Amino acid sequence: MHDKSSVPVFILCGGLGTRLKEETGSRPKPMVPIGDKPILWHLMRCYASFGFRRFVLCLGYKSEVIKSYFLNYHSLNSDFTVSLKSNDLTVHSVDHDQDWEVTLAFTGELNMTGSRIAQATSKYLGESAHFAVTYGDGLTDADLAEEFDFHLSHDRIGTVLGANPPSRFGELKLDDDKVVAFSEKPELTANWINAGFFFFRRDFVDYVDNDPACVLEQAPLVRLAEDNQLSIYKHSGFWQCMDTVRDLEYLDSLWANGNAPWLPA
Repeated sequence: MHDKSSVPVFILCGGLGTRLKEETGSRPKPMVPIGDKPILWHLMRCYASFGFRRFVLCLGYKSEVIKSYFLNYHSLNSDFTVSLKSNDLTVHSVDHDQDWEVTLAFTGELNMTGSRIAQATSKYLGESAHFAVTYGDGLTDADLAEEFDFHLSHDRIGTVLGANPPSRFGELKLDDDKVVAFSEKPELTANWINAGFFFFRRDFVDYVDNDPACVLEQAPLVRLAEDNQLSIYKHSGFWQCMDTVRDLEYLDSLWANGNAPWLPA
């Protein structure tokens, strides 16, 4: 069995978050909170619940906010005493259970997703034969350990989590000008979307490059699919991105009501 704790998870945290500009004027989107924790923390906790503990955060816009959060994570989540004259810090208790290794990698202020992956993997992939990639603004209750096992079971370079979330809009079935059926939020059972949770063999680094305009979802993944090197792991359960204020309010309400499906019980 492959040791999941050694598999690096590259999280794209550098975008401008313009579609959520109400929240991203002073912080990057992965730092927008759900409850009292950034969505980035929820995402990392999700991976950690399946045994992944190595994270590489691909930073860009307002990278200093994420760096500050993790530099101060120990003190923010613990009791401590600081001697103001010597600046000595004594931590009395560690009041969290996150045994994570977090690498903070600046990958350009305006670089696209493929460029960020190329830069970060060139420095921090190490000897790992496989790695994960995800966006810093989506959550799921998919079994990521099972997706990884599925990835290992085939010989293709990449695996993408496919989701079929309910439509945001009611579906009308028509007969000429007559509505014959109405479904408030139908399941898109025949349509699978990219849910943004990837696993790759290290060969994928040849599909991306440092060009700031390299977009992961364009040439790299299109070419991977054309080469018959991309598999889909289908997931019919919970998946939600945080693109708009409406998305944020929905995720926040799930958390507030104790019904956050993305976290372990």
